[in-house]
Amino acid sequence: MRSYRSVFISDVHLGTADCQAEYLLDFLSHVRCETLYLVGDIIDLIAMQRRVHFPDAHQAVIHKLIELAASGTRVVYVPGNHDDFLRRFCGQTIAGIELRYKAVHTTADGRRFMVCHGDQFDQVVRCSPLMLLVGDRAHGLLLRLNRWFNAWRRLKGKPYWSLAAWVKSRIGKARTFIRRFELAALTVAEKGNYDGFICGHIHSAGFLRSEEGLYCNDGDWVEHCTALVEQENGKLELLHWSESPVVLAKEPDAPNPDVCGDARPVIDTLPTAFVEQVNRLAS
Repeated sequence: MRSYRSVFISDVHLGTADCQAEYLLDFLSHVRCETLYLVGDIIDLIAMQRRVHFPDAHQAVIHKLIELAASGTRVVYVPGNHDDFLRRFCGQTIAGIELRYKAVHTTADGRRFMVCHGDQFDQVVRCSPLMLLVGDRAHGLLLRLNRWFNAWRRLKGKPYWSLAAWVKSRIGKARTFIRRFELAALTVAEKGNYDGFICGHIHSAGFLRSEEGLYCNDGDWVEHCTALVEQENGKLELLHWSESPVVLAKEPDAPNPDVCGDARPVIDTLPTAFVEQVNRLAS
């Protein structure tokens, strides 16, 4: 059993065949925390309009989240674009789970982080995460290949390994999109006087520190099986959870050289009205 002050997960996509619900259920059963943030796309209501895939493991995840809320864990659900329907209930508490359009998390060491899914930046970076390759169908095919590939690995007694993530990491367009997304989130955090930004959406777990703040992405439970966790001292880490759970990364102490001062890449200026809208919704 591992204990943390707070845990952040997103992009579970319950209701789809690609959801790694068994790994997530194992994670939730072996982790204790004061606050659990569900940072969007937990249930894929969009995919379920076409086809519903909701086996016992998916139902067990829902029951586990409700059980955690009932047992004293504060559970905060910040809906994303695939569970956008739930945004109309933000401000309410359902089955002990708080629904919020945005959240502000204060770490044990006093830092304030804006928490939202991240789809709000699609209009700025001009690319949907499902279009990182050559379109939605290609991404769907890649996820199916990932599922088949890991089924073969399990037969061979090998741990989970993301083929989809490996392929996307070698595509320049995907890397460019991810960096633009990171910088957009950091810009909003800086202009809103936050110490950082925590989100999901792009299925790419990682940290990026600038001179002004820290970007954190908790990843997903479709391709990577990752979670962002806060230690009791306020420090943040990324975990990968499968047959052999490991710490993927710890928050960097120093800013990344390529996003400091004059070295910071130039991106399209974020519209002032957009920044104000994001910050207003987070208040």
